[in-house]
Amino acid sequence: MQIGFVDSLNRPGRNVTGVTLLAVEIGPKLLEMLRAVVPSATTIALLLNPTNPNSETQLKNTEDAARRLGLELLVLNASVQSDFDAVFAKLRPNKASALIIAQDVFFNAESARLAALTVENAIPAIYPLPEFAAAGGLFSYGASRSDAWRQAGVYVGRILKGETPAELPVMQPTKFELMINLKTAKAIALTVPPFLLASADEVIE
Repeated sequence: MQIGFVDSLNRPGRNVTGVTLLAVEIGPKLLEMLRAVVPSATTIALLLNPTNPNSETQLKNTEDAARRLGLELLVLNASVQSDFDAVFAKLRPNKASALIIAQDVFFNAESARLAALTVENAIPAIYPLPEFAAAGGLFSYGASRSDAWRQAGVYVGRILKGETPAELPVMQPTKFELMINLKTAKAIALTVPPFLLASADEVIE
């Protein structure tokens, strides 16, 4: 909706519909999970790409959640790879105890570099797509893309049978996946709470 593809999730109002991964809206949940991993945290950093049209919404959602939890939010920006070192250099001076990496195509392409930097700086970090944890980041939590593709396939069938996209609500995810990298947890001397491990869909050991 933010960038104008549909009028609303319930009534797209245009010749388009589909499935959302709620990557923009998931910031508050990522914040809650980080706090569970680092309960002593008072400041948590949020890495955004300011060129992403959804960055303002991502920021507002996470700021609101931080305010409710009584946390300070340190906002950091990166839009090219050369920004990363400067971004991570700001974490300790600003007493950030953990990091949320917002959903962004550029960040996803740089997941290996970002994961390596989180380990080098011993900073617990979370990302909404599993590439980050698979590349060595601490953990990821987000909508299941395989389930989203299944939902999209259902809609393709309905549209091919004559239904109008504008009248089909944009589907929201029904399944979320948590991936935890225990190798990284050990590398940064972090203990992952048992309840989080028990709820993980995949644990990398």
